[in-house]
Amino acid sequence: MIPKTTYVNEKELIRACQRQERKAQKLLFDRYSAKMLGICRRYVKRQEDAEDVMIEGMYKIMTKINQYSGSGSFEGWMRRIMVNEALMFLRKAHNFKVSVEISNIQIHSKVTVEDDLAAEDIIKLLEKLPTGYRTVFNLYVIEGYKHREIAEILDISINTSKSQLILAKKRLQALVEQNRMPGVG
Repeated sequence: MIPKTTYVNEKELIRACQRQERKAQKLLFDRYSAKMLGICRRYVKRQEDAEDVMIEGMYKIMTKINQYSGSGSFEGWMRRIMVNEALMFLRKAHNFKVSVEISNIQIHSKVTVEDDLAAEDIIKLLEKLPTGYRTVFNLYVIEGYKHREIAEILDISINTSKSQLILAKKRLQALVEQNRMPGVG
């Protein structure tokens, strides 16, 4: 009888996946797929599309795992792959080259989106945003990219990135207000 292999820590699991051990690959998928799907859901509105993006990302992780250098966070490495997969999906489906003059926008800071909201509530609110707003918001607020980086990733101007973020925050603020006072708005 062949002994059952267990992967005590992440490094062992990664090494086993690099050797293409099926049990290790399944364990990696089981361990991280829910979290990676959550990342995809922040970018992609429809559940089915987010699942497809996550599956593509997990396939890429499994086939490119030898490229993981071992330095830095493995989860961070996987996260970047998922974000890139989501962005590739969105690029195919949407045009990000919409521009709004930033000087005409006013935003009032009574309520912040982060105040008193659970993760599920935030995802539901993000789903209501147009794709450009949601994508820039995720990249800037959640992933920590700078506007210059976002502009390069999405092939838009820095001012478009800034205006999309401002408009996303303004729309989220209105949605939060509306949720606190149903029937208003």
